[in-house]
Amino acid sequence: MFKKILIANRGEIACRVIKTARRLGIPTVAVYSDADRNALHVAMADEAVHIGPAPSAQSYIVIDRIIEAIRKTGADAVHPGYGFLSENAAFAEALEKEGVAFIGPPVGAIKAMGDKITSKKLAAEAGVSTVPGHMGLIEDADEAVRIASSIGYPVMIKASAGGGGKGMRIAWNDAEAREGFQSSKNEAKSSFGDDRIFIEKFVTQPRHIEIQVLGDRHGNTLYLGERECSIQRRNQKVVEEAPSPFLDPATRKAMGEQAVALAKAVGYHSAGTVEFIVDGDRNFYFLEMNTRLQVEHPVTELITGIDLVEQMIRVAAGKALDFGQDGVKLTGWAVESRLYAEDPYRNFLPSIGRLTRYRPPAEGRQADGTIVRNDTGVYEGGEISMYYDPMVAKLCTWAPTRLDAIDAMATALDDFEVEGIGHNLPFLSAVMGNERFRAGRLTTAFIAEEFPDGFHGVAPDGTESRRLAAIAAFVQQALQARAAEISGTIGNHRRIVGNEWVASLAGSEHALVLEGAEARFADGETLTVASDWTPGRRHAVFTVAGERMGVKVDLSGPAIRLRRRGMDVTVHVRSPRVAALARLMPKKLPPDTSKLLLCPMPGVATAILVAEGDVVEAGQPLATIEAMKMENVMKAERRGTVKRVAVKVGQSLAVDETILEFA
Repeated sequence: MFKKILIANRGEIACRVIKTARRLGIPTVAVYSDADRNALHVAMADEAVHIGPAPSAQSYIVIDRIIEAIRKTGADAVHPGYGFLSENAAFAEALEKEGVAFIGPPVGAIKAMGDKITSKKLAAEAGVSTVPGHMGLIEDADEAVRIASSIGYPVMIKASAGGGGKGMRIAWNDAEAREGFQSSKNEAKSSFGDDRIFIEKFVTQPRHIEIQVLGDRHGNTLYLGERECSIQRRNQKVVEEAPSPFLDPATRKAMGEQAVALAKAVGYHSAGTVEFIVDGDRNFYFLEMNTRLQVEHPVTELITGIDLVEQMIRVAAGKALDFGQDGVKLTGWAVESRLYAEDPYRNFLPSIGRLTRYRPPAEGRQADGTIVRNDTGVYEGGEISMYYDPMVAKLCTWAPTRLDAIDAMATALDDFEVEGIGHNLPFLSAVMGNERFRAGRLTTAFIAEEFPDGFHGVAPDGTESRRLAAIAAFVQQALQARAAEISGTIGNHRRIVGNEWVASLAGSEHALVLEGAEARFADGETLTVASDWTPGRRHAVFTVAGERMGVKVDLSGPAIRLRRRGMDVTVHVRSPRVAALARLMPKKLPPDTSKLLLCPMPGVATAILVAEGDVVEAGQPLATIEAMKMENVMKAERRGTVKRVAVKVGQSLAVDETILEFA
């Protein structure tokens, strides 16, 4: 086995590799940029080496700096994680020249499968089903439009060296093909240093299902079942699960055998993933092969009991797999939710800042037999940087059945506390409660179809509204009781805490009396309420009518903010007299920003496409903002005249900073 492993990566995947290496008794080396000097992976590793400025193009993907760190520390093996240099053949070759083991596949397989155009040709030769498309390189937008028209819309425009949803656009007409080609090209060059683009037919109503493969240097290649990755946004996976609720045993076997055939055709060893698009009739088409560990590998580990990082290390050390295909057993169900630093209420735009609160749910086997796992690279008090991927953590749950795993995820999300940044935790909770998701009726268009107008939170239904009202009354009464204790007795008088309340939330009012553990509503319904919550706690478990409810509790001025299951409600709990007066108060109107183009997320202005005095039409591109390696085109909502351009190209922008003002 190896004497020291350097992890050429950062964040949660670096921490993930360190955990397995530590269990195997192998020391580790972390590398870090200026932005990651205080990162969790740096603290976890046995050694750490600084490799350059914050931008990845000046640090994490500079091969010479990684080689220098290897020489400095004497590491004899490198795990590349995913992204960055993980599928860079030149990096693997440089390691080979240094006599350092690459914990990944052979260079030939990286070259063959790392290029999406070449990989599709090889897949077809190996007898793997492929999607129709144009596999040649595309020179300019005009050619992209001609090719897209000949294939037939819709089409997928993709970066040849792409991954992680970057450099990908769906085009439904000529205009979108032209714009998508340029955006994909720009993102590909920025993220991968390779701006080659190709186009293929976009399969409508598709599922994204991938097969995990694992091979050694002794000719043994296996498949470890599949992962369903259809819940995507902007071609980036958000929720994954294993196995797929759609595949039958025959289709699983056929896909697995094709994946193995492709791996063998390129002499593959180590862990890798063959991705397929599957239509409603279970016809499947090769999409790409990722010659690395996938972000979503934990769900496969949870249903197979196989540590993929350990197997990668063993294979790189020349050891044979100690199990065969018959030894791969799929047990139970696992779900992964990717927690991103993205604000779902702002169309999922990236968010940066300090994690003022980061409290994941307890990991390990729970009292009900389910399992919770949280892979992360952050900690409370740490910074979420604008320079890297916005993923904060990967929360995973396992249970014997799919619905039990989903329910366990919903509970774990309720118990996950994240503050200081915008994040998609409420959205993930909403997905867990979505009936279509729970039924397994998935496609890659799920998010666009279920949330066509974006995410605006989950509105509580009648039952949930009453339960939240009872919780808010419980909280308010506890707060008032504490205030009474603090004020004490004045003369012979002691402050009396009432028990009659009116809870106003989400447009409804609930009059109730809270006595002991009972909340009695005006119509006679009674709910029992119990909790260990005390003033000052930000999260607590309430038992309402016998049901466990994990709730985040905050004070918002005189109101109480409650969050759970994708709901974020502000509850005003008042005495009946004060509630009557509150109904007479005028509503405060928000400021008028209709004549301003505001920056929706922290980023850099990479292009200003209009000038003062220009007349713009609805849908016309106005500016381009780059944030977390993603290019975002700002468009006009309606016709208007540009009165003022407030920023310059290259300028860093904050959230809600004015970009343009209209007359």
